[in-house]
Amino acid sequence: MSEMTEHNEQHQHEAEEAAAVETAKTVETEQAEPTYEELQARVAELEGQLKDSELRGLANEQNLRRRHQQEIADTHKFAGQKFAAEMLPVKDYLEMALLDQSGNFDALKMGVQMTLNELQKAFDATHIKEINPQPGDKLDPHQHQAMQAVVSEQEPNTIVSVMKKGYTLSDRVLRPAMVVVAKKEG
Repeated sequence: MSEMTEHNEQHQHEAEEAAAVETAKTVETEQAEPTYEELQARVAELEGQLKDSELRGLANEQNLRRRHQQEIADTHKFAGQKFAAEMLPVKDYLEMALLDQSGNFDALKMGVQMTLNELQKAFDATHIKEINPQPGDKLDPHQHQAMQAVVSEQEPNTIVSVMKKGYTLSDRVLRPAMVVVAKKEG
């Protein structure tokens, strides 16, 4: 009987192996390679996705460029807005001084001083600084403009006097100081 049991077990084992092979063939058939048409459809789908992504990227880049150009245009358009706002009180003080009919010289002088103080506040708020070299300073061609050279006891190319102060805006020269410089005799 044990021989028969072994024979049955072997037969059952062979049947299981045959079923496993058949199942594997079925799975293999189900996972068979896609057809040429299916591959073409998948390629077309992926190309469409890629094209869509590319178009979205280009649109985004164009929007950023347009926004950047608008910001630059607005910056140029309103660049002087802060300075203009700071200058309004200066204009008000000058108009009030012109309307004064009192003939009081001290009051007029005080009004002019108030106007100058207001102008200095506007300059400070907008980062405008004076270039006011002192006699004896070396001529700096980046900040000074020699308007005249005079014979002097000072070292040549040093400043003798200032004709007009210069000004900078955030370290950029708006107007160089106009100066008289020393030169050698002869």
